[in-house]
Amino acid sequence: MKLIDVYRNAVRKGMSKDPRTASEIRADFNKVKREYKKMTGPDKRAFDKERFTNPYADTRILYGDPQMNIKTIMVGIDMESPEILAADRLIDKGSSIDLVMAHHPEGAAWANFYDVMKLQVAMFAKFGIPKEVGEAMLKERMGEVKRAVAPANHLRSVDIARLLDIPYMCCHTPADNHVASYLQEIFDKKAPAKLAGVVAILKAIPEYADGLKKGAGPRILIGDAKKKAGRIFVDMTGGTEGPKKIFPRLSQAGVGTIVCMHLSEEHFKHAKDEHINVVIAGHIASDALGLNLLLDQLQKMDKGIKIVPCSGFVRVKR
Repeated sequence: MKLIDVYRNAVRKGMSKDPRTASEIRADFNKVKREYKKMTGPDKRAFDKERFTNPYADTRILYGDPQMNIKTIMVGIDMESPEILAADRLIDKGSSIDLVMAHHPEGAAWANFYDVMKLQVAMFAKFGIPKEVGEAMLKERMGEVKRAVAPANHLRSVDIARLLDIPYMCCHTPADNHVASYLQEIFDKKAPAKLAGVVAILKAIPEYADGLKKGAGPRILIGDAKKKAGRIFVDMTGGTEGPKKIFPRLSQAGVGTIVCMHLSEEHFKHAKDEHINVVIAGHIASDALGLNLLLDQLQKMDKGIKIVPCSGFVRVKR
């Protein structure tokens, strides 16, 4: 399988689990094309044409020949300069590493990852929050995230990959779409009555069982084991945490419990004020689950692909 195939497959599979409809994604592509046609000069020359076919700014080939053959992929949650150096060391020792794949975005994919947050509008809409309300609330939050990532040195790890000539890519939202869809389907089907049941379902999933052993497994953050779960909202995709002002709307829409990867202190306070239960599934375990679901499909396409897990990622096949 070629590098471009690994990348395109991730994007395609990510879209299949996207909370937006296919027509909504096409509408976004058409909007991007209209914007591009209006551009001139430096802005047009710098435009990333991947945006015509990839709706995820946080998923990109960061370095490498798209046509090179890939047989072994070193996969991890955070694959930065140390991990790339580790890959180079493994190659020196005789291992075959054809590609380093990060989950969390790096390079330009990190600089622009806030753009994927707009898919949260579709997530909220599924729980009865009008699209215009979601868009208005999200606009402010996207601005916060954009300002937060702007000062970073985004290209550090990409430069190391280039200097060592190690192909490098990141795959964020496509994997997160998988874990969100997978868990939402389970909770919708099993409809646990109490928070204890919510946590029990998570603990039965291998990635979360592994996280539990390592001190980073599922736990109740707001509420208690005997409390009614009510309607469950799995909040695990869309780049990062959404707007803090969304919690009253979710409460009004009948959401009793949010299952998420993590929650900031500010978001915690807003959720608590609205008496919404919060179950933290575990950040790294959730990321691992999403990657595993995606990699299962990749290895079905090419059974010869080998995965070398590291940086918090544990390979579990289904």
